[in-house]
Amino acid sequence: MAAMLKVYADRLSQPSRALIIFCRVNKLDFEEVTVNLGKGQHRTPEFNKINPMGQVPVIVDGRFRLFESHAILRYLATVFPGVPDHWYPVDLFTRAKIESILDWHHSNLRRGAESAEVSVANDHVRRGKEQALNGNPQPSIADLSLVCEIMQLELVGDERRDSILGPREKIGAWMENVKKATSPHFEEAHELIFKMKAWLSADRVKTVSKL
Repeated sequence: MAAMLKVYADRLSQPSRALIIFCRVNKLDFEEVTVNLGKGQHRTPEFNKINPMGQVPVIVDGRFRLFESHAILRYLATVFPGVPDHWYPVDLFTRAKIESILDWHHSNLRRGAESAEVSVANDHVRRGKEQALNGNPQPSIADLSLVCEIMQLELVGDERRDSILGPREKIGAWMENVKKATSPHFEEAHELIFKMKAWLSADRVKTVSKL
């Protein structure tokens, strides 16, 4: 009997959420192993044996270990049977476009979902003309990765988030399309983010009241 796929993740991590959502949506049989970054569990000797880079997410598929979220998503979309083609299309031209967006994501948006990077994301969405970045009505691994990244803006407060996303009219509609396509798993994976948002909002109110 093959060993169950293990996904080492922290749901406060944007790439971790993308991976968990992908696995849930595609009904992959896996065990989620929480690695609490806030408690430094990614720096323990035990985790270092799994990923010497000390980062999440990581997967262990039998004797095979893999880190870096984009590489993991490519692997899962390619190796596991039954994953719909729209996630990582076999068409080389469409796949090349997805690769381009994934590379841009790591080089730019992963550094912080701020206004300049989100503007470029908005341009990608506009050029897509459809519900997804690759021009198809269904999302790819690039759509899922970028939407989970932008969701991190929930933690900066509604006013700051709205100032960044509000002027980019296509971003909101695109994000909603990705959420609907991956519901209810998208909402479930982001529950911790909204709990953290509520805690931060309450803390901001307390700070202002003391001024």
